[in-house]
Amino acid sequence: MSAPDLALWVYLSRTPLLWLTVTLVVYVIADRASAAANRHPLGNPVLHSIWMLGLLLWLTGTPYRAYFEGAQFVHFMLGPAIVALAISLWETRSQIARAFLPMIAALVAGAIVALTSAVAIAMAFGAPRDVLIAIAPKSVTAGVAESLGGDPALAAVLVILTGVLGAIIVTPLMNGLGLRDWRARGFAAGLASHGIGAARAFQVHPTAGAFAGVAMGLNALFTALIAPFLVRLLLD
Repeated sequence: MSAPDLALWVYLSRTPLLWLTVTLVVYVIADRASAAANRHPLGNPVLHSIWMLGLLLWLTGTPYRAYFEGAQFVHFMLGPAIVALAISLWETRSQIARAFLPMIAALVAGAIVALTSAVAIAMAFGAPRDVLIAIAPKSVTAGVAESLGGDPALAAVLVILTGVLGAIIVTPLMNGLGLRDWRARGFAAGLASHGIGAARAFQVHPTAGAFAGVAMGLNALFTALIAPFLVRLLLD
């Protein structure tokens, strides 16, 4: 890189708008590739955006804090995006009302199994306590782990991994099980892999997306209530 190019890069890298633009461009590229692959599960745009952005940060020597100063607007928009799920919930309110009792049963079973199985497996491998606490809310949010005394950074990584893996395997798994009900497929995706799974569900079918949004919200609330009790029960 020539001296003028290096000087230009140093100037641009200090501009918050640069990394916001880079993030949006990378996601558009990943989404176009996903569309070209007919939305194949392995073409998940979130997955490929992560490694492309990570590679760019590594090649340019950009620290994460510098990146986040520019990309934090995307982080801010997560809130409005989640609130916007209410539109699809309202449009499918009659279907949601008819499936209320099965959803509650699936919520209780799914949330408890997701939390206890992950912690039990990690315990079997000898994971330390702070790691176990970070693993517990992997299907919901890192905020729950922080409130329990776990490592929020590790919890955030686990939450992202859970979401991406869930979004990748949910379609072939449901197809393999012969499950055709879009309500059940969407609810399972949202319950196990939160927002990333819900985004995948919307790509597949609007009804699946709506039920994934319901599952994501209910699971966040229910896990926040039961996590302190179950974590103490498992670890003490």
